[in-house]
Order: sequence, then C-alpha cells, then structure tokens
Amino acid sequence: MNLAPPPFLKNIARTVRYGLSLAPGHSRPIRSPCPVHDTHLESMAETAHQPIPVTFPSEDGTCAADLYLPLRAGAPREAGPERYPHEPPEEAGTLPPPVVLMAHGIGAERSFGLARFAERFVTRGIAALVFDYRHFGRSTGEPRYLVSPARQLTDYRAALAFVRSDHRVDAHRIALWGTSFSGGHVLAIAAEGPEGVRAVVSQIPFVSGLASTLVYPLRYQLPATLLGAMDAIRGLMGLDPLTVAVVRKRGLALLASPDSHDGYLSLVPEGSDWPGRVPARVFLEVLRYHPSRRAPRIPVPTLVIGASNDAICPMGATRRVVRRVPDARLEEYPIGHFDAYHGEWFEKVVTREAEFLEECLDP
Repeated sequence: MNLAPPPFLKNIARTVRYGLSLAPGHSRPIRSPCPVHDTHLESMAETAHQPIPVTFPSEDGTCAADLYLPLRAGAPREAGPERYPHEPPEEAGTLPPPVVLMAHGIGAERSFGLARFAERFVTRGIAALVFDYRHFGRSTGEPRYLVSPARQLTDYRAALAFVRSDHRVDAHRIALWGTSFSGGHVLAIAAEGPEGVRAVVSQIPFVSGLASTLVYPLRYQLPATLLGAMDAIRGLMGLDPLTVAVVRKRGLALLASPDSHDGYLSLVPEGSDWPGRVPARVFLEVLRYHPSRRAPRIPVPTLVIGASNDAICPMGATRRVVRRVPDARLEEYPIGHFDAYHGEWFEKVVTREAEFLEECLDP
C-alpha cells in the first residue's frame, strides 16, 4: 500500500516549512531590479516644492509625514521638522490652501512614488499631507511593517485631526486620496462623514477582501491562510512575527499576480532599506476587510480610478461599488494595477485627479 501523502499536502508542508524558516532577523531588504528613470520626474525635480517633515500622534504612536504647501508669490519657505499646533498665517485675510491627505497601499511606504502625485496637486494650489502609517517608514510602531486595516484607518483619522489643527491649510476644504489598499481606506473614512472633507479620490482601489481573495492564486490560498493563522497565534503569544514576502518572482507572496513583482518593485526607490516582508497575519486581515460596505453613505463627490486589466483588485467589484456611491465618477483605463505610477498613464491619471480636486475644493 502506498502511504505517501498526496502532492498537494507536500506543497502545503513545504510552504509552512518555508514560513517557519522566516524567523525574525532573516528578512532581507529588497532592491528594485531596474530603477525607473522618468524624464518628467527628472524635470520636476529641478522645480519641486520641498516638503516640510512633520509628525502627528495616532493613538499609541506617531506618524511621520511630508507636508507639501503651495508657494506664495515672493514668499520663500524653509523646510524643517515641525510639530502641531501651528500659528495662523501672518497675512490677515489670507485664505489658506485646501489640503489632500495621502497614504500608500499595502506594505508600501510614502517614498514609493507618492511625491509625484503630491507635487502635481501642489502646483494647482492644493496642499498635500503624505504620511506613513504606524509600523512603516519613520513612523513608530511594533512589530515593524504590520498591516492592520483598523490601525491604518485610525491613522487616517489622526491625519484629519492634524490638518484641522494646522492653520497653514484650510480645515474646511479637505480631500482624501488613497491608492490600492488605501483606496479602500478612503472610502471607509469618507462614509463616516468626517467634518471638512469635501472630496475623495480612490485610485485603483481594494474594495472587497472576498473579491481580491477570489483572484488570488488557488494553489496559495490554503498555505497563505495557514501561515496567517500561525502568525496571528504568535502575535497573541507575544512572539516575533512570521513574515511573508510582499512580492516574489515565483512562489507564495502577499501579492502574487504576474505583474506584481516588477510592478511593485518599480516603485521602491534605489537604496531603500524597506525589507519587502510583512507579518503573515495580513492574509487574515485582507480576507475579512470590506471597506466599501458603507459606500452608499459617502456624502461627497468621489472620483474612482479603475484599471480594466487589474489582476489584484478586480474591476467588476470596483464597478459595483461605484454604482452604490451617491456622487461617484468612474474613470476606467485599460491598464494594470501598477501602471498609473509611470509614463503616459501617470500623466492621464494625475491630471484627471488634479482637475477633480480643483473642482471640488474651490472656495
């Protein structure tokens, strides 16, 4: 009698052994294999508005951020670390600029391409606060690189509190901007009807844990769930996390679509110390996260950027959510999940977003 286990059980065991081998201290920084050189990005660098480093509290920690402010004619500005509250503008009667709050998608830091969007918005007279969630970048939080939708939503609320108390921006003209995972966050926050929020931009958004799980490779679904459960148990026991790669050329990873490896790493700046791994409990968090459940309650104009060829956040789910938002405007492009960050598609997407924000945030 052949007592050998079936092949699929061997694969699961191999995956679990792989996860167990990722004990703390064994993660390695990932470098982009082919840094992106964009002529538009290089030309912008010569005239870029230098951001002001700021921090703001969020529950038990601190979020690090960059504040981009439109330059007033003839008014030079020095960059430097600051904390709120801030003094009101010196000029009596000066109307402060509107502001857009921005954070990145799953596993990413604010340095992964968000500055290009912020720069475009600030040239239209719109300030931008680009922040890292707790556990990421220069923000505080342990374990490092923990992906928690609940904590990230709290960080968005903390960012709102920060800009409402900063007199350099208009607390009554605020927009929320998110991409991928945070594209779902801004829908969830907007549905709460926060004071001062006038518009939402949800770029290629994650809208349903179920929808994204259904397009995740079937061969990895059970191993990913097992690793997620093992890491969650370790977290409850106060042990160091088991981590999983955000992207890999092949094999189990958080993002496992064919374009994920090269697309994601094209955003990582050269020399980054980002480790490229997150605690594996993220698999369980993604499965049960449905940020669009209260979409019908969103009270403000909402621009949704869709990607027809998205293999991570299915376009069908995005269209269904758009139909449920009272004042939604869908712009769908024939692109993949990562194409909006580069080249001609970046130009088309950021131009449409800037026009929308100008329209909605006009005094």
